[in-house]
Formats: sequence, C-alpha cells, structure tokens
Amino acid sequence: MSDFNHLKMRRLDLTVLLIFAGLIRHGKASLVAQELGLTNSSISHALRRLREVFEDELFLRRPHGLEPTAFARSIEPAVQSALDALQSALVGPTAFDPGQSAAHIRLSAQDYEIATLVPALMARLHQSAPGITLSIQAHTKADALKALEAGDVDLALGFFPDRSSKHLSTVLFEESYLVTARADHPFLRDGPTLERYLAADHLLVSGDATMAGIVDQVLAAQGLKRRVVLSVPLFLPALAMLADSPMIATLPAALVRLHAARFQLSFTPPPITVRTFQVHALRHVRDEKNPMINWLVDELNGIRG
Repeated sequence: MSDFNHLKMRRLDLTVLLIFAGLIRHGKASLVAQELGLTNSSISHALRRLREVFEDELFLRRPHGLEPTAFARSIEPAVQSALDALQSALVGPTAFDPGQSAAHIRLSAQDYEIATLVPALMARLHQSAPGITLSIQAHTKADALKALEAGDVDLALGFFPDRSSKHLSTVLFEESYLVTARADHPFLRDGPTLERYLAADHLLVSGDATMAGIVDQVLAAQGLKRRVVLSVPLFLPALAMLADSPMIATLPAALVRLHAARFQLSFTPPPITVRTFQVHALRHVRDEKNPMINWLVDELNGIRG
C-alpha cells in the first residue's frame, strides 16, 4: 500500500465509515445523526472529510435528500464488508460445532499422555465429533513450548513447570505413583516394605537416558539409595519388560491402572512419599478465545471427570 493511501486511511475512522453507510442507507443526514447519536454538524464534518479522502462528491443534494454518486455506490460494498468484519471481531469467535467439524487438530504429547489420555479422547471424539482428526508429535517439554509459539501444534499435553506468560494452562488432573511388577514378584508377594523396595532391581523410564529420577531424589534426601539397572525412554515398553522380569518400576499411577492388567502386572503404592505432579493442557495465549481449542480442553477435562 502506498504512503499516499496510508495518509488517506489515517483520516478515516469507524464513525466516518458508519456515517457513510448510514447515508447510503437512509439518504438523510438527520436520520443518520439520530441513529448514531450525533449532531447534524458532526455529520457535515464527516461528509466533508469523506469527500476529501475519496476525491468525489459522494452524495448529491436532491429535494428528497442525499443521492449517492456512482462512485459512492461502487465503494459501498467494500465499506460495508469492512464494517461487518469489525462487527464480527467485536462479537468474538462463532460457536464451534464439533458434530459438523472436519478440523484437524495437532497435539504435542509424549507416550505417557498418549497412553493415558488419547484413547479416551478418541472414544469421545468418535461419539461427538466424528469428522475431527488428530495428529500427535512427541516433543521434549522445551520443544513443545517452541511448537506452541510457532503455531506448529494447537495444544500441548504434559507436565510443564517452566511455562511462561505466553502460555495458558488448564490442569487436567493430579498424578501420583504406583510400584508395579509381575504378580509373583517378592516385593509384592512378601510385602511391599521399604527394605524390599531398596533391595530390588529397578527399571526407570527416562527420556534423556539418565539413571536417576524423582524417586532417587526422595531417597537421597533420606540418605537412601536404590539400584536402577535399566533406563528406557518409553512407558509401554517398560511395562512389557516387567512381565517376565525380576525388576520393579515406580511409574505414574494412571498409566499403571490403565495398562497393568494387559501385561499381567500387579501394583501397590510406593513405600516412600513421592510428590505428585500435574498434567496440563497448554495452549498459546493467542488461542485463549479459540472455540475449538476451548472445546477440546473441555473434552480432555471430561476424561478425568
């Protein structure tokens, strides 16, 4: 757009455009003044500015009122379209109809969220929003925040202690831990004591291949230590390994409750107190009023309701 047009647009404002549309509609300055709560003098000043900006007379005085020129009639659809667009912005987003939507929603989630939330979410979508599709990308926490910032994903699921003011968080649920192992494991069979817990071989799930996690921090604070013999990056393979293994694992409770039976595992609360953590649905602030994202968050909340 040229600097000349910029200068012209700076001379226009919403009131001037409303007056133009009103004069097209009514053809009488007095009616427009009454409709907009303005004085006749304000209408005259606005009409003078419109004529200077558009370099056209725009409205000709006739015995019955003001008659739009051909130029005024030619630009009226564009002016009305601009007013309609602004009206829509002021009203806000329209309601989202999941039953009629064919939207594709992009999530960021790791295997814990995929294994605990996504199956139930898909079951809900099958009933209430059969046209919606999902794709899921596995990100680190830092990369998930970057993906939200870049607009590469619509929603991120997980534990995000380092989120910023750019992100809006909804807590879906509070998660704790359970110890799981094959049903005849001595730790479960003979009693889940702290002594047997420390004596067992432990399987750790760690995305960065470390050999220590939150449990080890809790134990270290008490001057205790367990023996981690294997670290793997994914939860479901970890559960599969435990079925025929002497190892035990301390894993998020929702995951264990949902999937232990299929791997013929049993479980019990840990003999130490491990802090809980929150599972969040995280969106960028630009989507605060996005009706589709708000609906999706409500669906996720309903899973744990």
